Amino acid sequence: MALQPSLRPLIIAGTFEAPHTLDIFLDYVCPFSAKLALAIDSVLVPLLGQNGKYHGKVKAIFRPQVQPWHASSTFVHEAGLAVARVSPASFWPFSLALFKRQGEYFDIPTSTLTPLQIREKLAALAGEVIPPNLNAVAGFSDLLALKGSPNGGTAVTDDLKYTIKFSRQNGIHVSPTVLWDGLIANEISSSWGEKEWTEFLEAKVAV
Repeated sequence: MALQPSLRPLIIAGTFEAPHTLDIFLDYVCPFSAKLALAIDSVLVPLLGQNGKYHGKVKAIFRPQVQPWHASSTFVHEAGLAVARVSPASFWPFSLALFKRQGEYFDIPTSTLTPLQIREKLAALAGEVIPPNLNAVAGFSDLLALKGSPNGGTAVTDDLKYTIKFSRQNGIHVSPTVLWDGLIANEISSSWGEKEWTEFLEAKVAV
């Protein structure tokens, strides 16, 4: 399992030390990714959590999968990475909120917005999720501010590059895609519910 230290908040279920790994490649503006994300939250998070059957045995990692044919995909994934920086515990709640409201970031709704306006919308969404006592929304906006050089990106551009390079070197093309212990598990579908996930884990977990 490869994951640079700054991206540990992308472990959305289970413990870092768990021997089995689900790498789950999701795009915030993909309807099928949204469907799988909701199943992850209702089924996998409890199973891999503190009192779950597979706690300490399996971890699930959210792998941002930018789909460049959707113009807003880069912006929404930058936002997720920014939340991971300023409020790590808010990363998964923010991701769920974004999946539930992904329609606001589809091609047509964002076609008349500037990049700065899209980032302002995302900052407002982050403000609904990040606990106010953390005063982290300002930090979120700072991370998404364009750097001084004309083509320098933002403060999370390097994290975004890392996630994209990881996808490319593993030949990931579509969202959602799921790896089990490093190999693509083609049988996993966005339509899976508790029955399918339970049967899969019962067959795969060997520790």
